[in-house]
Amino acid sequence: MKLTKLASSLALATAIAVPSAAMLSAPVSAETMPTVTMMVGGIDKQIYLYYELAQRLGFYKKYGINMKLSTEQAGGVGAEDAMVSGQVAMAGAWYVHTIDFQQKGKDVIDIIQLGVAPGERIMCKTGSNIKSPADWKGKHVGVTDLGSGTDDLTSYVSARAGLTSKDYTKIAAGAGQTMIAALKFGKAVCGMTSQPTVNAIEKLGVGYSAIDLSTGAGVQKWLGGDFPASSVLARADWVKKHPKETQAVVDALVATLNWMKHHTAADVANELPTDFVSNQLTSKAEYIKALKTDWGQFNLDGLGIMPKNGPQTVYNVEKAAGKIKGIKVDLANTYTNKYVEAAIKAEHLN
Repeated sequence: MKLTKLASSLALATAIAVPSAAMLSAPVSAETMPTVTMMVGGIDKQIYLYYELAQRLGFYKKYGINMKLSTEQAGGVGAEDAMVSGQVAMAGAWYVHTIDFQQKGKDVIDIIQLGVAPGERIMCKTGSNIKSPADWKGKHVGVTDLGSGTDDLTSYVSARAGLTSKDYTKIAAGAGQTMIAALKFGKAVCGMTSQPTVNAIEKLGVGYSAIDLSTGAGVQKWLGGDFPASSVLARADWVKKHPKETQAVVDALVATLNWMKHHTAADVANELPTDFVSNQLTSKAEYIKALKTDWGQFNLDGLGIMPKNGPQTVYNVEKAAGKIKGIKVDLANTYTNKYVEAAIKAEHLN
């Protein structure tokens, strides 16, 4: 997927200081390295593999920070909410939350766009013969959680197929074993989920992929444009107070995207923790196969730059899902390319 950089005029209106290239390359001793905390919305999911991969490759320390990663737990506080409340400095979560927070008067920005597709698939129960959202009229559809990004996406693809929220029922089905059970026992005829749950559903014969939101072609077909998903979110005031740490995190993740660009799915799997790639849901071989199939979700060509029309596509999804409540949203203030551009320039990746 070929991506173009946005003009600098579309970046944050409020100037945020960016360290110089000399600062980026200056050595930092372990004793003086600042610590940054980040919670990820499911750290073992393929759609969120960047954060742990950067840790395994040693990139956070290379660029001068100690990164403390954590993952949100089922039934616990979401990564984005933990970030807004100050429990952690950053969240590994979807870009869409910046729009939601702006409507609530909270200034949250996306500092690097890692994914250009949701990395999700709508899996439908074997034998249901569902081929489009129009086919689940009058039925139950599973999402990871009510009010989540998968909830919004389900609403959007349904609306594009001519359905209203009264035409079907959404249920919270989670991921992994709970989503599998929802399909297997008929609690939902379809459910939106990501890898490795997708692989497990197919392997068990419980369901099949009816709607692809993991590849460029699928996103264009079902969403009508690039959909920026996985990213790093932070409060704008925290970023302003911590430009050095912000730049270091972005440097590490740009380096990770560039590393992925020149390596294979198998290389990625070899670097990740064993239990990420080989567990009750998937074997390592299956994990690699799925990663190859959905490789287009990663922003490897853009190296973290926001896709040109991505924010508008996400806004359209939110509007169709009923999340835009008449409050004006300034999309230019929901993200910045400043830190990614600085990282690309410092590493001569242009």
